[in-house]
Amino acid sequence: MTIIRVLLLLCLSATHLVAQAPERTVADGVVREGKLSFDGRATTGNFTGTTTTLTGKLQGGRLSQVRGWVEAPVLTIATGNQRRDRDLNKSMESDKYPAIRFELTNVAGSGEAGDSVNLTLHGRFIIHGVTRDATVPVSVAFHPEGIRVRGATNLNLKDYKIGGLSKALGMLKMQEEIVIHVDLLFGAAPSQQAAAGSM
Repeated sequence: MTIIRVLLLLCLSATHLVAQAPERTVADGVVREGKLSFDGRATTGNFTGTTTTLTGKLQGGRLSQVRGWVEAPVLTIATGNQRRDRDLNKSMESDKYPAIRFELTNVAGSGEAGDSVNLTLHGRFIIHGVTRDATVPVSVAFHPEGIRVRGATNLNLKDYKIGGLSKALGMLKMQEEIVIHVDLLFGAAPSQQAAAGSM
């Protein structure tokens, strides 16, 4: 057998093994802890808005078929400056549109079993009453207590009809481009954990 034939056979075997690799499955879960933040830029300096008040749910199954949602109340986002927080809530009209929401409609990337994978989440943001398609590249790590999802994506506030970015006749201005970061741990709901512990 020639060296070329051996190499071809090895390549074919490797391809077959990859094709047969089991796809990771995910159980139903809820957000147990997490953080949503955004990085903004303004004439007065860069700043970050953060909230750890998050709710969400995953409908489990094979990784490529997982669906779900996450949302955060706008009122809970804090930037470390009370005046800026008031401006943020005014621009976001949080009394009328109280939540920022992401709905997951598709998962792309390697679904092979492993401790962690890089994926792209496809879905839609619902912000300020506007719904727009979005993609979020994430890393997903599998732990005994659940799965941790970390990622970031760019977002343009004008796409969501958010105004009020300019103050004092344009002397104070916030850039319309921000970067959103998510860090979420999904796990079994407390009632599910209690039921499992009683068995």
